[in-house]
Amino acid sequence: MSDSIYDVIIVGTGPAGIQAAIHASRKKTKVLLLGRIENSALYPAHVENYACIEGVKDGRQLLETGMTQAKRFGAERLAEDLLKINQQENGLFAVETESGKTILCRALILAMGTAKTKLAVPGESEFAGQGVSYCVDCDANFFRGATVMVVGNHSAAIDGALTLLDYARQVYLAATELKVSEELLRRLHESKVEVLAGRRVKEIRGGDTGVQEVLLDNNEAIKTEGVFIELGSKGALQLAAQIGVQMDMELFKYIDVNRRQETNIPGVYAAGDITGPPYQMAKAVGEGCVAGMEAAVYARNKQKQQS
Repeated sequence: MSDSIYDVIIVGTGPAGIQAAIHASRKKTKVLLLGRIENSALYPAHVENYACIEGVKDGRQLLETGMTQAKRFGAERLAEDLLKINQQENGLFAVETESGKTILCRALILAMGTAKTKLAVPGESEFAGQGVSYCVDCDANFFRGATVMVVGNHSAAIDGALTLLDYARQVYLAATELKVSEELLRRLHESKVEVLAGRRVKEIRGGDTGVQEVLLDNNEAIKTEGVFIELGSKGALQLAAQIGVQMDMELFKYIDVNRRQETNIPGVYAAGDITGPPYQMAKAVGEGCVAGMEAAVYARNKQKQQS
């Protein structure tokens, strides 16, 4: 991976992200693709309704083929999750990955899909918004001085637990198996987060005031006022909130874009499931194509202005 400024960084290695990388790279821009293909919803799926592809195709094979294409056109790849985004005074975007790398770019494409964050345990739906949250970056401030628990095995959970140390009195992390980089794991173990290793949440309990405790699979009850469910990598809501990207006003779940896949933040684009249904590969690829071309043009113009 190069240390120089990238023209375009694409977050997400599903069909939208890969197609964006192909088209942005073909415009001779410097492109970095962030993420793991196994996190894509297409990875375990089979496809038989995509135009010009005959028969049933394996999702994993399609993604690996697409990744090979993107690399052939010049895109670089970093198989890490993205934790933070911020925009600098000079207009460049700085992204921080799970291993602690900070990388700069002129344009950013969000194509990480939609997170399936439900634990599906008793009490989860009942206390949603009353102690159960799916976004540390959005709700941490409501739990100042409280005892909270984060649930998850991946980068979003570990980063969320570390973030909550600045707000909460005590932070638990319930994880069946930690699957993160060594750097993020080191930061966790050196912190004051209390890790409940190998533990699964069995039930979320509470009353009229909201969440009061969490029952684990070993029947241990942990007193807590908040439960943050952070499964997988950082999702659309968390990352978008960091730089003020506008979500849809009805569900506050998807990123609003126009026909050019532009968000309300100049230089930030979105494509694929993250922009809303239908959740189809055909839609994701089409939006990725547009986002890749538009982001490349934006980055070139930005470079000219800065030179």
